[in-house]
Amino acid sequence: MTLLALPGPSELWIIALIVLLLFGARKLPDLARAMGSSISQFKRGLKDEEGADGRADPLDSAPPPPRVDAGTERPHSAGSKATQKERG
Repeated sequence: MTLLALPGPSELWIIALIVLLLFGARKLPDLARAMGSSISQFKRGLKDEEGADGRADPLDSAPPPPRVDAGTERPHSAGSKATQKERG
C-alpha cells in the first residue's frame, strides 16, 4: 500500500496539459516569470534575515532575559507573613 507517492512522468504531462488548457499558451510565460520572481524574493528575504553568525532564528535577535543575582532577595509585599514576623 503506497501512502503518498510523487507524481511520475505521465502524471506530470497530464498536469501540464491541464495547466495549459486552463491558462492558455499566452499566459504561461507570465505565470512562470511571476513564480520565478516570487521564489527569488523569498530566497532574498531569507538571506536578509540571517544574522552575521549565519543563523536565521528569530529568537536569536531577542535581548537576553534580565539576570537575577543569587545573593539578592526579592522584596516581600506588605501583607505577607514573612514581613509581619520581621516586624515583631
